[in-house]
Amino acid sequence: MAKQIFSVPNQLTFLRLGFLPFFIIAIRYSRYDWALALLIAAGLSDGLDGVLARRLDQKTQLGSFLDPIADKLLLSSSYLMLAFKGRIAWWLAILVLGRDALILIACAVILLVVGYMTFPPSVFGKLNTTFQILLVLVVILAALSPNPVLRDIRFVLVYLVAAFTIFSGFHYSITVARKL
Repeated sequence: MAKQIFSVPNQLTFLRLGFLPFFIIAIRYSRYDWALALLIAAGLSDGLDGVLARRLDQKTQLGSFLDPIADKLLLSSSYLMLAFKGRIAWWLAILVLGRDALILIACAVILLVVGYMTFPPSVFGKLNTTFQILLVLVVILAALSPNPVLRDIRFVLVYLVAAFTIFSGFHYSITVARKL
């Protein structure tokens, strides 16, 4: 277990988890410059841990659980805090958080009833995550430097996030039902 915990990719994931409280604090106190820096650092560490896991052959079971948890915690807290600050509509934050909560509950039930099963992310889930991250990035950039181009991009991304959140949620439900 120590080998898994101390692998370089997992240490980067722990670092990303360590950024989380500071990211939340930065948004809470409208320090969007710090929030942007932490978001970029988290994104870079996420990409680097994946590359290193493959290149160093350090893929671990712990990492396969920890990495998506770190990503979801960052995204969920982003949507929650940005909704509290009035920068993202509550309906969208609730939609994003609700989908994640339902998936988490479904995974827990499956784990308890059937046992461990893998459900690799679908292309729709990956697109959903990409659009969610882009929206958070654009919202933070717009908080730092409001301009019409960012406003227009934000408008489009809000509806892309909503559509892909709903569609990927249904797709995930159908995929899980078929696999079970």
